[in-house]
Amino acid sequence: MNRSVRVRALLALAVIALSLYIAVTVPVRLGLDLRGGTQLVLQTRSTPTTDADSEATDRTLEVLRGRIDGLGVAEPTLVRSGENRIIVELPGVQDPKRAADVLGRTAQLTFHPVLGTADSSGDASRPLPKRPREHVLPDESGTPLRLGAAALTGEDVKEAAARFDQQGGAGWHVTVGFEGDGRTGWARLTGEAACHPAGDPARRVAIVLDDKVISSPQVDPSVACRTGIRDGATQITGSFGPEETRELSLLVNGGALPVPVETVEQRTVGPTLGVQAITASAWAAAIGTALTSLFIIGVYRLVGVLAAVGLVCYGLVSYAALAALGATLTLPGLAGFVLAIGMAVDANVLVFERAREEYTARRRPSTRSALTAGFRNAFSAIADSNITTLIAAALLFFLASGPVRGFGVTLGIGVLASMFSALVITRVLAEVAVSRPRVRRRPRLTGIATTGAVRARLTRRNPRLMRRPRRWLAVSAAALVLAGSGIAVRGIDLGVEFTGGRLIEYATTSPLHPDRVRTALADAGFPRAVVQSSGDTGLTVRTDPLTNAEETEVTGTVRELAGRVDEVRDELIGPSLGEELRRGALIALAVALGAQFVYLAARFRWVFGTAAVVALAHDVVILVGVFAWLGRPVDGVFLAALLTVIGYSVNDSVVLFDRVRELSRKSPESPLPDIIDQAIVQTLPRTVNTGMGAAFILTALAVLGGSSLTDFALALLIGLVVGTYSSVLTAAPVAIRLHHRTPHRQPSGRT
Repeated sequence: MNRSVRVRALLALAVIALSLYIAVTVPVRLGLDLRGGTQLVLQTRSTPTTDADSEATDRTLEVLRGRIDGLGVAEPTLVRSGENRIIVELPGVQDPKRAADVLGRTAQLTFHPVLGTADSSGDASRPLPKRPREHVLPDESGTPLRLGAAALTGEDVKEAAARFDQQGGAGWHVTVGFEGDGRTGWARLTGEAACHPAGDPARRVAIVLDDKVISSPQVDPSVACRTGIRDGATQITGSFGPEETRELSLLVNGGALPVPVETVEQRTVGPTLGVQAITASAWAAAIGTALTSLFIIGVYRLVGVLAAVGLVCYGLVSYAALAALGATLTLPGLAGFVLAIGMAVDANVLVFERAREEYTARRRPSTRSALTAGFRNAFSAIADSNITTLIAAALLFFLASGPVRGFGVTLGIGVLASMFSALVITRVLAEVAVSRPRVRRRPRLTGIATTGAVRARLTRRNPRLMRRPRRWLAVSAAALVLAGSGIAVRGIDLGVEFTGGRLIEYATTSPLHPDRVRTALADAGFPRAVVQSSGDTGLTVRTDPLTNAEETEVTGTVRELAGRVDEVRDELIGPSLGEELRRGALIALAVALGAQFVYLAARFRWVFGTAAVVALAHDVVILVGVFAWLGRPVDGVFLAALLTVIGYSVNDSVVLFDRVRELSRKSPESPLPDIIDQAIVQTLPRTVNTGMGAAFILTALAVLGGSSLTDFALALLIGLVVGTYSSVLTAAPVAIRLHHRTPHRQPSGRT
């Protein structure tokens, strides 16, 4: 074992040992879509007196933090997003209506003198001297009260507490204690009220929360006129239950929000759905990895076995990286983790195919030297293809939001972990294995000393695909027309995330036909509700934005038809946020295409960068068109799949163009179509084998991943097929046509 192998072996052992330690000791933080709970996105709004600027949002966040602490939620998360948004995650909270009500209330608590009732006359109803204009609010019983200006506000309150008085008969009530000037103000307010006779409305003090009189008690007869209550304490009584009393004390203690807030996004996931998603994804990962490993072993024999071991190490390293970075694992992120297993095979396949070329062409005398040359010659293609995927992952992280951003994190970590697994771990294992005397005596056992079924057939037939590039461009154009007609005829079914609205998923005890539910909801006043089946006994209802009362009516209608119904998911997206997310998706798509072009133009010639981007645009239109024909929603998860397809398709184009660059350096006088034909023959085995490895994973994810991941896996499967085709039979013909239109007809060394 030479020095370089020993260094790589020590590095691999150190990383595996550290990863194993982290995986055992540091748990991965699960997103709310996996462990259940509620996520709210609150947006602060300006008022005539206060701007919803960064400072006001920070103060609002602190007030909300106090309210959430009072709710008793375990491990809540509050973070500011941009200038005026706050993301609140409440694990385990399954009542989003109550959470949104408590957090969103401005909690403007004021204490007013009662000047009389709205229809009373006499001294008691006249405004007190030097008071601003009175206003009228109904009390708890509905009687309109004429109130003077606020004498005290919530800022004068020291503390409030929920109490239950069983002996005194007060029941549930809130005790309020004043501090500082509030003690003096409370004494003055109650002292003025005490000057009126018992039973007079003016002897009452109105306690108002958010322009609603929540209590208007009379001052006790024992309180002297002009003296008032001097201990700075009072009780808010009324027909309160324990929860109402607790929430009221929480609002009083938390203080008023500096500016009003609006719920622009709300997501609630039941814990059962998260457990099912984790179980389904685990099965998909296990079965998909097993099938991929068996396929790789069948194709590459001994080095295939070592690549399978490398896959297991990849899973360990990437999981440990997620835990160490404190990243949140979301449902799309979990799918990305499973998907990256299939993509991790790519680097190994690139190396093994180059090693086969080196050995079968008799350029290398042994399998070990062929393997070393394979790692060296494949490094450029591995680096380029993985960088393009990292670009897609970075765009998802910076331009997407919510769970889709978690997919970008997982995908990025998976790419880096797969490179380490292939270039360090698998390389060490393979170099040590092929150096064994018994293996050297049986080179075919390694899997390197064989041509391979795909390469043998291609070599025997020697296809000349680029003799007529226009034929393939015509096929691509026909596919574009067919997909585009789906967009024109059926339209793009934008999901709630991009249009705004509400999506509710129910689990029913027995199957329920969507048409029955659709008709019932139309009769109930929701004619635009879109009802679809979800799994065997699931049902999703998508509507325009609903109030909580309207959501209750929709759920009641479904329950009347199905009997027992469990609400497993509830998503509410405001129209303004939907428009913003839709605009962000288009920007992400445009930036993805532009970033890929810039990178490819820098690494290759602009002709090939343009050809690759044309193929990417071809893939995007076809994938969106297929989803339009199928009537499947285009949402944030679809965006994640689309950007992943872009990265995957670029991988294929990069591998092809990297080989074109290499061949053009060796034969600069050869026509470009001949060079591309030769490059296709040499790289197609890698494309087929990598595609098969990814297909096993995606099929397992589509079949076992459940309704939440079916569309995601379906989009990736379609993109896998289309991207494999377009990188060879769209990008290459476009490159040839562009090359013929440029002044320099012969390919240069910098392809």
